[in-house]
Amino acid sequence: MTVSNETKVGALTAVAITLLILSFNFLKGKTLLKTGNYLYAEYTDTKGIKISNPVYVKGFQVGAVADIENADPNLASIIVAIKLTDSYNIPTNSVAVINENPLGTPSIEIKLGDQKTYLQQGDTLATAESKGILSGVMDKLGPVTAKLEKTIATLDTVLRNLNSVFDPQTKNNLQSVIANVNKTTESLVISSASLQQMLNQQTGSIAQTMQNVNKFAKNLSDNNDKVTQTLTNVTKASENFSKADLEGSINQLKTAIGNLNGLVEKVGSNNGSLGKLINDQTLYNNLNNTIRSANILVDDLRLHPKRYVSISVFGKKDKSGPLMAPLADSVKANQ
Repeated sequence: MTVSNETKVGALTAVAITLLILSFNFLKGKTLLKTGNYLYAEYTDTKGIKISNPVYVKGFQVGAVADIENADPNLASIIVAIKLTDSYNIPTNSVAVINENPLGTPSIEIKLGDQKTYLQQGDTLATAESKGILSGVMDKLGPVTAKLEKTIATLDTVLRNLNSVFDPQTKNNLQSVIANVNKTTESLVISSASLQQMLNQQTGSIAQTMQNVNKFAKNLSDNNDKVTQTLTNVTKASENFSKADLEGSINQLKTAIGNLNGLVEKVGSNNGSLGKLINDQTLYNNLNNTIRSANILVDDLRLHPKRYVSISVFGKKDKSGPLMAPLADSVKANQ
């Protein structure tokens, strides 16, 4: 039997269309034969989820959305079929949540539970509503907004109090204070310039001082031998001084001081000739009487020499009585 070219072309066209449809459905996640692991989730709002959107567990893609169907004509709930890429142990109390993505496609995230029993092929996952990124941000901004409102109210009260405090007189005083601050700032600038000039002068003085120090250090280095000899002599003198019998000398000095103290005590007492000479009043009186008698004798000898020397040259012997007291001029001469 001979097949015409028209028949061949028609058969090839049908096969190509069939393969195109199957490939398109495959790319969309649909298959004519439902093979593999399927789980189902029932939502009241799919939030734009589409077939072939990914399904994640802890950020790892475990499958994709295979089909979306309404559960009833009133669209009270929508059933989403999830095809898993492999056999996974998903606890029975796990929850499927739709995550919205304003910049991309939404996805389903399965939050694993803690049960030891696992979902089987064809089981239905529990679902929960996701607040979304904007909803979470608004929830966090709510308390901040309330605090901001309180802060604004407090700031308004503070501004009112400031307006009541800053009357015209106070404003004038504040302006005066600012003017004084400006003057003070100008004075500080002038003082800073003067200080800088003084520091520049001091820098020259410091440089000169460092030069003097360097010269002094050089002189020490040049006279190192002399300094060493001087230190050696000082060391020897210290050794000789440490070897001297200081204790014996001190003991001898103590003995001499003791003897001197004893001598002073004897002089201060009535014992001994020197002590009696200094302290005995009788000896003093006798000495005065002796001196007085000697003065009388000398005066009498001067006035009446014939009484003591008998020479015929002077005539007759003077027979007047002796002097009983010294003459006035002798007393003045003695004084």
